[in-house]
Amino acid sequence: MMTENKKPSRLAKAMLETAKDMRNVGLMDDADYGKITLRHLGMKEKIVTEPLTGEDIRAMREQAHMSQAVFAHYLNLTAGYVSQLERGKKRPTGAALALLSVIHRKGIETIL
Repeated sequence: MMTENKKPSRLAKAMLETAKDMRNVGLMDDADYGKITLRHLGMKEKIVTEPLTGEDIRAMREQAHMSQAVFAHYLNLTAGYVSQLERGKKRPTGAALALLSVIHRKGIETIL
């Protein structure tokens, strides 16, 4: 994994240049080009995840017709933590935020 102080290797630079050329001539679409990881591109941009409110989390759970305990089970969280998220006592971070964002965008079916 590349750290902020390291520059990309010659091989990584060559692969990125080739991928860019393939995208420019139409051999690779923008979606595939976008899948190139930050490990190769460096930390030029930080990915910002939209914050979710307790109301958003409750709405997702209720739309899925799940209790807090069942919803927590699928997210690998505790029911108490889900309760705190829904009441606004805590805000999701890390993996929980990422998973909740995916559910928010694509629906609960993505993790079932």
